[in-house]
Amino acid sequence: MFEGLFRPMHLLLILFIVLLIFGPGKLPEIGEKLGKSIKSFKKAFSEKDEPQDEPKSIEQKDENKS
Repeated sequence: MFEGLFRPMHLLLILFIVLLIFGPGKLPEIGEKLGKSIKSFKKAFSEKDEPQDEPKSIEQKDENKS
């Protein structure tokens, strides 16, 4: 169904359209934001696998104050 979807000419056409829409000045900014969002997504995904301390409930905090 999607065989040969991303051929080099298709990618060049997509890049050209993006350049027309955003202009060459915005592309570095867009790339930076995209990179930061991917980095934070990977960080959040890897933190999900690590065990975390369970937050104390309100009742447990009240008992500790007494």
